[in-house]
Amino acid sequence: MNTLRIKFVALLVLAIMTVVVSLTIVLFYLLGPPPRSGRALEAAAQQVEMMLRLSNEGLSAFSFTPEPSSHHIYERRTKALRAKLAARGLDLPIVVSRERRHGPLIVSVPVKNRGWLTMPISGLPPQGVPWKGLVRWLLLITVGATAVAAFAANRMVRPLVFLENAVASVGPDGLMPELPERGPAEVRATAKALNSLSTRLKRAMESRMRLVAAAGHDMRTPITRMRLRAEFVEDEDERAKWLNDLEELERIADSAIMLVREETGSDAPELIRLDELVGTICADLKDQKLDVTCNYVQPVTVRVSRFKLNRALRNLIINAATHGVRARVSVEGVDGKMARITIEDDGPGIPPEMIDQVFEPFFRADPARRQDIPGAGLGLTIAFEIVQRAGGSIDIANKEGGGLVQIVELPEAADTAEA
Repeated sequence: MNTLRIKFVALLVLAIMTVVVSLTIVLFYLLGPPPRSGRALEAAAQQVEMMLRLSNEGLSAFSFTPEPSSHHIYERRTKALRAKLAARGLDLPIVVSRERRHGPLIVSVPVKNRGWLTMPISGLPPQGVPWKGLVRWLLLITVGATAVAAFAANRMVRPLVFLENAVASVGPDGLMPELPERGPAEVRATAKALNSLSTRLKRAMESRMRLVAAAGHDMRTPITRMRLRAEFVEDEDERAKWLNDLEELERIADSAIMLVREETGSDAPELIRLDELVGTICADLKDQKLDVTCNYVQPVTVRVSRFKLNRALRNLIINAATHGVRARVSVEGVDGKMARITIEDDGPGIPPEMIDQVFEPFFRADPARRQDIPGAGLGLTIAFEIVQRAGGSIDIANKEGGGLVQIVELPEAADTAEA
């Protein structure tokens, strides 16, 4: 996992282990094993020579064995001690061994016509580098350093985790719940700043909604007066133009008010059979002489506001059937987690450089369509707002060969028995 916490742990462990390994290597070379030709080997050789002389003098205090002690033979120590004895004029095939793990070292010395003289001996230099002990030591240091680093990294990234949780708590309306202002000073300051930001954002959004709603509502009165005056225009063509423009203004005002309601409303969600709802919408739009076809419908249940979802899907399907000539709709479940509605059309599509703007208010890919197809340009915006607040998503893309594909995904309800 590529997370900041793991990076902190790895960095701290690497730093600690680098220092420990470096000091271990330095101390090993400074205080490491003495050379094999040092005083310890000289003393051991003297002990062997002395015991050999005493045994040759016939002292009965010594015991002999027919074979050398061979429980665990130390090859390097044996060679080193043999070399030291050879330098003293004693060319003997001695054996250095140990019977028990923590027992003393035993030197087995051959005595002519009497067998092997075994005797404990101490002070021999270690046999090479104690790799097992060194590895265990470094492993212990690594485990301890990892535990300390994990604790330290967790404390270091706690404010970042707090920020991550705060961002994750942002709802579909773009606001976050009030955060508790407790903990370290930095966390308290961050929580206070986020709460202040959320409050200002909420006020700004409410002010914008009130402004749009008031403008849409207040437009109705002058539109009504203008409609009455337009009725008295004698020229029929001119009167028809005036009335068409007034109808478009009225649609814009109604759509703006509807958008505000969708952003501020909170209808209770309910279990809905999505396939049945889509089938009903398709049948109604067919009755309105729109070319709408349900290609594939799979039983799927979602938990949303029926009224709002009906409005969102109608907007999307009508958009495909009008601007895209015809609409083909399908409903299916995806991995038992999401419900997917796919709406395809055969229209001209949307220029690639403009497709990211389709959900913006009053967006039109072709402004010339204003006179041909009625609408205020808020249908996709309203649909996007409804689906997003329901925990879903809408994706729109151009198809190969022409046309658009609109994909709506909503969380599938776990309990389908009540639908």
